[in-house]
Amino acid sequence: MGDDLGDEWWQHEDASEAEQEEETEQEIPPTDKTITKTKPEKRKTITETTDKAKKKKQIEESRCVIPQKTETEDEKSTKPKKKRKKKKKTITDVLATSEPKPGCAADLQSMVSLYFSDKRSVIEQEELTLQDSCFLSSNDLTHTLSSYLKLVCPKWAKIQKQHTEKSSVILLIVCSSALRAIELIKQLTTFKGETKAMKLFAKHIKIEEQVNLLQKGVTHIGVGTPGRISALIEKDGLTLKSLRYVVLDWNLRDQKLRRMVDIPEIKLDFMKLLEGGILTGCREGKLKIGLF
Repeated sequence: MGDDLGDEWWQHEDASEAEQEEETEQEIPPTDKTITKTKPEKRKTITETTDKAKKKKQIEESRCVIPQKTETEDEKSTKPKKKRKKKKKTITDVLATSEPKPGCAADLQSMVSLYFSDKRSVIEQEELTLQDSCFLSSNDLTHTLSSYLKLVCPKWAKIQKQHTEKSSVILLIVCSSALRAIELIKQLTTFKGETKAMKLFAKHIKIEEQVNLLQKGVTHIGVGTPGRISALIEKDGLTLKSLRYVVLDWNLRDQKLRRMVDIPEIKLDFMKLLEGGILTGCREGKLKIGLF
């Protein structure tokens, strides 16, 4: 009995010691090793949560974006096409692909009727039409100025001798510029002989000087621009009493392939000159028009 009680006491004591050891193990704070193990686990959890948040945000943003509507082939075909404006052809474009034709009386007639179509009544327009007898034969682009004038003015020698009127000319040549007027006067050498030709343009020459020169002596030929010739007629510096021939420098074209009557400002002066007594003289049979 005594031995049994002793064993029980020792066993009881051992059990209490074991329980105390377990309690102390539980109470001991975690060491550095345990801390180092838990830190990477926390980092992993943080990165995982941030990655999930980013993915969630991307999904939400993709849902919010409105998809752009793409046109189907049927919609493209039914959609009305924009019409391209056709570029208007200029005189240069037309003539660059074709050879220029020599001018004729019909060209002048159609231009005059078109110009005055909205400026004159029907009856007045009929008065502007000229008979074929009002025109000299036109240049076929084979003549020089002298050879053309010899053709259309065969009695020039006799006519120029009979001319004694001051402030008037027998032959009037109308061109586009002062330089062209000088060039044409040089070409007159073989035709004019001893007759007097005068420059009738505005460049470097005052209108008063031209009026004085016309009044001083007899002038047979006048070569100039429509603007200055019209101005001289308005100032009574030049009269149409002795005028027999009006030659238009019709076929000459500039670098843009424009004729004298295709340039707006010159055309305006030219029409004013025709109205200033030339068309009336043609209808009365006093003078004739030629296209050079």
